[in-house]
Amino acid sequence: MAEKNPLGEFIKARRDLLRPVDVGLAGPPSTRTAGLRREDLATLAGISADYLSRLEQGRERNPSHRVIKALAEVLHLDAEATEHLHRLAHPQLAVDGSVTEEVNPDLARMLAAWPDTPAMVTGSGLDILTANPLAAALYSPAGPRPNLLLFTFLDPQAREFFVGWETVASRAVAGLQAVSSTPCAASARRQALIGRLCSESPDFARMWAKHDVRQPKYDVMRLRHPEVGELELAYQTLTVNDAPWQLLNVYQAAAGSPAEEALRELGAR
Repeated sequence: MAEKNPLGEFIKARRDLLRPVDVGLAGPPSTRTAGLRREDLATLAGISADYLSRLEQGRERNPSHRVIKALAEVLHLDAEATEHLHRLAHPQLAVDGSVTEEVNPDLARMLAAWPDTPAMVTGSGLDILTANPLAAALYSPAGPRPNLLLFTFLDPQAREFFVGWETVASRAVAGLQAVSSTPCAASARRQALIGRLCSESPDFARMWAKHDVRQPKYDVMRLRHPEVGELELAYQTLTVNDAPWQLLNVYQAAAGSPAEEALRELGAR
């Protein structure tokens, strides 16, 4: 089995998304190469084509910060994607073995004190680590203590549960890409999860190969719940300071909306 090369795969995937005109080069795109040619990226980044080839093929794995900064600029990476590229190039050498996926008890108690607001904490591989009763009821179709990625891509119910499944799924994959280079105690499980999903879900494999990096922050999600029908909920995603690979997800319905009434009914049940 070939050795994994996430840095090279990411650089090549983002190179394939660009056209010569995107970086100020004249002339038609190459008919033999998807996106920007390796030679053009190398020239614009101030490195040799041979060195870039070694990076993409995994024969060079220790580029300088200057090289990474130059590549990020030429590839038009935003702040999140640039940070991701730096982590791929210079991952931490070790992870504190005492770090676990356990949720801080004070945070869990805070979630439990919000009876009318669905809230949950997800881990580095989108396991639901803890959820207050309303969030557990909201995501009950995924089963007890579910993994949201396995539910989204491998459970047929998910395509009915998530209204606009493709958008929800692609956001989840982009969020996973954003943390995939961050070491934590669950890194091995996260990599096994990615391998399983690439093997069992063509949709996941397609989205993962795009290397889109986007940490969820604020958006609107529409769910079709089997007990209370369709809900439109705003959600906010926050990083947990003492466990930065964990995310606090909080959902809210607009005041006086049908979704607020549906949440109230779900809570009563």
